[in-house]
Amino acid sequence: MIAGISVHLCKHNQFIIAGISFLLLMHTLKGFTTSSSQTAKLPEYWEVTYVDDVEILHFDSNSRKTKAKLDWVDNITAKDPEFWKRENENNIVNEQVSKVNIEIAKEHFNHTGGVHLIQRMYGCEWDEETGEVDGWEHYSYDSEDFISFEPRTTRWIAAHPQASITKNKLDQVGLNEHKKYSLTEICPFFLKNHVINGQDFLMRTELPTVSLLQKTPSSPVTCHATGFYPATSALFWRKDDEELHEDVEMVQLLPNHDGTFQTTAHLRVEVTPDAEGEYECVFQLAGVKEAVVVKLDSRSILSNEILVASAVSLWVLALLTAGLAVVLVKHGRTKQGEGCQDLVFREDPKRTSRPCATCDKKSS
Repeated sequence: MIAGISVHLCKHNQFIIAGISFLLLMHTLKGFTTSSSQTAKLPEYWEVTYVDDVEILHFDSNSRKTKAKLDWVDNITAKDPEFWKRENENNIVNEQVSKVNIEIAKEHFNHTGGVHLIQRMYGCEWDEETGEVDGWEHYSYDSEDFISFEPRTTRWIAAHPQASITKNKLDQVGLNEHKKYSLTEICPFFLKNHVINGQDFLMRTELPTVSLLQKTPSSPVTCHATGFYPATSALFWRKDDEELHEDVEMVQLLPNHDGTFQTTAHLRVEVTPDAEGEYECVFQLAGVKEAVVVKLDSRSILSNEILVASAVSLWVLALLTAGLAVVLVKHGRTKQGEGCQDLVFREDPKRTSRPCATCDKKSS
């Protein structure tokens, strides 16, 4: 948040708001996994990867095949010919691990039947200017925080009473250095490769279509911007050239199917002739000096019933794909093809899968 403006930050861009310039050089590799029990129609396991908020990889237990979402992702095989074979094998292993984890979690919480979920959030960020990297990993059970790993302290943090035993066991196993290495070395390695391979796509700019919508005369006026890229952006209402904070409701940034984004700002206002001359919606995109400005005008306000239906459909799809609205991060892989698997819910350290070969070398 900059000066009260909703700003979505993700990558290297020159961002100017109110004459202030921001140079953004942060890249992220993030994705998610979701494991579920007793879901007849949906896959029991999902794994999705994002680079700079753009989906690049998808795997699920129905297809059991890792798929590239964008053509340029395949360029990684020029330096890493075994990438797809290894990625698919690791995802299949992760799927099997998730099945064991969810059964153990159900035992921890004394759950038997019904639908239950384990969500894993993990990934890294890389500051292109300073070279600094950071990583994170979180687990949740039935959409409640369970446990997370903090690379800087090399410790697990229990977020639920049931996680205390798990935390103590994991800290005693001696694999925390392996976990830190995976998040702060392996993950950034692949992040940098993906950024290089996809730089033409990731560094582009696309301006949005900005529309004003209103469901009924008494409803808030919606300013809807869609089709923009990158996600680094600001959308806000202003009155007499002053940005508004009161009577404004921001809606979470959503992805479009084509790799662009959409966002919305609702303004509670009575549309009168006087108001039409005072209010305007402003959209600012990173790397573009000129803002997109749409003045409040009753003649240009459209019905938003179609928009609402479309946004709901996209949001439902995002929930299903993203594991019920948790932003997760893709697990880094080693060149040797052995992922650092962690059965977090297992209390017996001997039952935890072997750390990857690269991690072993790092810690020795």
